[in-house]
Amino acid sequence: MPKPYPKEFREDVVRVARNREPGVTLEQVAADFGVHPASLTKWLRHAETENTTTRPATAPAESAELREARKRIRMLEQENEVLRKAAAYLSQANLPAK
Repeated sequence: MPKPYPKEFREDVVRVARNREPGVTLEQVAADFGVHPASLTKWLRHAETENTTTRPATAPAESAELREARKRIRMLEQENEVLRKAAAYLSQANLPAK
């Protein structure tokens, strides 16, 4: 069985994966560090659970505000998807017939 990676190394890889540029996949980050993508995914999941247990509890007002913000984000994402589909449909409708 291979030796486990040092904790500092795992933390660095997780930090880089979280702060990666848009368009950079986890597989690319994992390949850059020479680790398996599944290992990186597991490390990210583990780091997330550690963060949730060490985070202080949010105030009820903040919690309600966060729920409202997430609800608004979901609605905006749905609206965006509808507009994207409508644009695709309309662009296909305006193509010349063959």
